[in-house]
Amino acid sequence: MLLSWCSTTGALSKLPWRAAISDAAIIYIKSTRTGERLTLYAQHISDLAKTVDYHQQQQPNPSIAMARDPITCHVLNTLTGTPAANLPCTLTLLSSSSGNTSKNTPTERTFTAITDSDGRIKTWSPSSSPSSSPQTDTVSSFLESLPAPASKTNWSIRFDVGPWFEAQGVESFWPEVEVKFTVRGRGVEGEEGWRHYHVPVLLGPWNYSTYRGS
Repeated sequence: MLLSWCSTTGALSKLPWRAAISDAAIIYIKSTRTGERLTLYAQHISDLAKTVDYHQQQQPNPSIAMARDPITCHVLNTLTGTPAANLPCTLTLLSSSSGNTSKNTPTERTFTAITDSDGRIKTWSPSSSPSSSPQTDTVSSFLESLPAPASKTNWSIRFDVGPWFEAQGVESFWPEVEVKFTVRGRGVEGEEGWRHYHVPVLLGPWNYSTYRGS
């Protein structure tokens, strides 16, 4: 009732505590706006931190890059347009211009692997035949043992496509597909001008193509 009477008669403007109320309201508004700004700044900093973390996660990890062998491959099934998963492959050292072989070291080294769900082979496992001495080195260790950065080695990758297609009920014109290529260098990532050797293959039951990837 008092506030209603004061508003009607104009007495509210004459009350001494009107200024105090106005000042308090102004302080409240300013503090509210400051709080909102601080909240916005905090949100902006949080979003920025998330963005930085995301981009850091997208950067290649050197330790992950080094986990792959110097020679890798990737196979795509052109019949279905999907990765060629579970395809047995064999990597073979055919010859070396370095001459770094001995009586106890097999001149022909073979490595085997099976493509993963993405159709890729990133690492190879050593294999040896009963007629040869045990093979303990890896692709990386063999290339690193070469005498010079310009050393050349000839390799092949055999893809056992015949049985692989047959298991899917598809008749293949190829019993196997073999890709031969020359590797130059000692396979050390980031050193001596080394460029990774990646062999992509587009594979169908009656055609295939390949090129040097990266």
